[in-house]
This record gives sequence, structure tokens and C-alpha cells, in this order.
Amino acid sequence: MKCISVYTDNFELFSDVFEKVIAIDLQENDERELEGVTVSDSGEVPKHYLERMSVKPEVVVMRDRDKGITILQHGKVFEILIPSEADEMESEASV
Repeated sequence: MKCISVYTDNFELFSDVFEKVIAIDLQENDERELEGVTVSDSGEVPKHYLERMSVKPEVVVMRDRDKGITILQHGKVFEILIPSEADEMESEASV
């Protein structure tokens, strides 16, 4: 899964930039600023990262079912987890 970090603890601001964040083509370890918020590509994360983070009480897990995206919010960062094509094929094969 590709992980994009959005550095803010303001949900309203995150909601305002979310569509722009997933639309820009960030390269690995690329960092940009959108509407005063730092956004960076954090590379690939393994599937167990989502499982491990989602059980922590300080982590809020949100899902955009239409896009297949999972969002983790903890501290002053939102992490957008976007499944890769390999992740999608793996989940379809397990069904």
C-alpha cells in the first residue's frame, strides 16, 4: 500500500485538501505543500502496518469505500493508505 502523510491535526482542513492530495502525483519521498499543509509520500507500507495501527486506541481509522482508501489519524498526522494494484489483486484472489 502506498502511504501519503498529511501533517495536520485539523480534520476540516484535511477534508478540504483530501481530494487534491490523492490527485497529485507524488514520487517516493516527495514532499509538497497544499493550502499550508505539508504532504509527503511515505513510500510503501506492508499490510500488517494497517492491522497493527488500527488496534491502537489513539488511532482513528476511516475508510473511503468508493476509492478503497483507508485513512489513519493519530497525533498531528493523517496517513492515507492507497492499495496498489498488487494489493487489489491479492484481496480479489482471497474472495
